[in-house]
Amino acid sequence: MGPQTFSWLLLAASVAAEVIGTIALRHADGFTRPVPSLVVGVSYAAAIWLMSVAVRHLEVGLAYAVWAGSGAALIAALGMVWFGESTTLLRTAGIAMIVIGVVVLNLDAR
Repeated sequence: MGPQTFSWLLLAASVAAEVIGTIALRHADGFTRPVPSLVVGVSYAAAIWLMSVAVRHLEVGLAYAVWAGSGAALIAALGMVWFGESTTLLRTAGIAMIVIGVVVLNLDAR
């Protein structure tokens, strides 16, 4: 496995850590609950560290766009599925546009 492929895997792990931290943030209740608060801190620290390692072999702008877009789309989708947040056509179209944007950015990078 080449360094660029490994960097993409690290970036995916970074997105996963950020999503876990954001879900835990919902349960941290303003950082008054210790376990979810600890999960938030550890997850966000891991997400930043993993991204910092990934950008050694990826363009920073591309990596950040993929990270932010993927994380936002995943959190929005999980919010609709797990937390019963509103599922509107506009919200679903917004998530689809984020995913399309991430795909287009990746196609342009090659």
